[in-house]
Amino acid sequence: MTDRDTIGASASRRDFLRIAAAGALGAAVGAPPAGAAPKTLTFLHDSSFIRDFDAYFKNELGPRYEKETGTKIDYELTSVGTLQTRVSAILETGSGADVVLNNFNWPFLYDEKYVDLSDIAEEVGKAQGGWYEVAKEAVVVNGKWKAIPFGNIGQLMNYRTDWFQEVGFDKFPDTWDELLEAGIKLNAKGHPFGFELGHGFGDNHGWVYPLMWSYGAHEVEADGKTVVVDSDEMARAVDFARTFFQKTTLEDCLGWNDASNNKAYLSQQISCTNNAESILWVAMRDFPEIGKVTGQALNPKGPTGKRFHILNPWSHSITTFANDIGAAKNFLRWLMQPQQLDGWYASADSYYAPYLHAYDDAKFWTVEPRNLPYRDSLATSHLPGWPAPVSRPQAEVIAKYVIIDMFAKACSGSATKDVIKSAQEQVKQIYSQA
Repeated sequence: MTDRDTIGASASRRDFLRIAAAGALGAAVGAPPAGAAPKTLTFLHDSSFIRDFDAYFKNELGPRYEKETGTKIDYELTSVGTLQTRVSAILETGSGADVVLNNFNWPFLYDEKYVDLSDIAEEVGKAQGGWYEVAKEAVVVNGKWKAIPFGNIGQLMNYRTDWFQEVGFDKFPDTWDELLEAGIKLNAKGHPFGFELGHGFGDNHGWVYPLMWSYGAHEVEADGKTVVVDSDEMARAVDFARTFFQKTTLEDCLGWNDASNNKAYLSQQISCTNNAESILWVAMRDFPEIGKVTGQALNPKGPTGKRFHILNPWSHSITTFANDIGAAKNFLRWLMQPQQLDGWYASADSYYAPYLHAYDDAKFWTVEPRNLPYRDSLATSHLPGWPAPVSRPQAEVIAKYVIIDMFAKACSGSATKDVIKSAQEQVKQIYSQA
């Protein structure tokens, strides 16, 4: 992820937003009927890394919706790191918001408190090229869409193109073994890697799970019951991670959080990390010389010949206790129309990769072509815990950092068989209590 630096808007984006805003005043498909009684809806959101994203809703979308429908949207922002606490409190008390933002698998965790939005999902998907299949992983609960997918905050490789070229790599390595080779050479020249292994919420999952999956390893089978941490594939993944860490990566990474790698990269302490695309934008704004030599690439392939990425979805749900569920559904229908989405996505410069195929070739992807891998990663992204279906035990394994700690302990020197045995026992205990 990133520390909450704000990202400046480019001239290209401002031009695009003017065009989008100019054509967006007409009534949207599925908008509330004219003459509906004025009312207020509360829309709870996380404060965005991208300042212009929230500003666009407050200054453009909110006022436009009120003008068109007579319904005022109270766009309530909560500070970074507090969204789930705020959502949980609202759902427990049964008051406080009509529409809420979710991350990861929250629609499953709060299933009983969310309205079925399958009708909206079907309408939007049919009208806009269809949904990416991965979008369903975090929002479809027992066959019902308990949230409308909005966008993915991808976790990919950010690296110094100039330093990689100095050791013979004109493009980013295609496999983990090739990345290890590059890392050994870069470390020898004083340019180590920096991959988080602490208890953050994004940058650790962003490379550990894809590495594990690329070796054919996972913690629970697709049946959601059979624990398979203790496997030959997992042992090979853990062995590789130890070698990779010890030969290429700063030891401090064992205690890093999600801001640490951003700071290390922008202070030129590391040559490669796994992060959202925000590193590039902050570099271009505050460290232009670094920005010029920053590349972004898909995660490497593993021995299976496949590459994977972490799914980090944002989605919107309507609470069952909303003041007016019909009005809230009308608002979401309106929000998910191109007349609204085009400008809102563009305001964030592709930071939120849309789950709708209609946006595969959207103009905002051309603002900075180096961001295109974040679009392409959607085809190979999954939630932590995949291929097991979303469940409370799966969420507990993630929340307790069982897999992250298994790799971290191995990277700090513990034996492979010991860390795997410990993780196997933890996962079995968690699933046995379900």
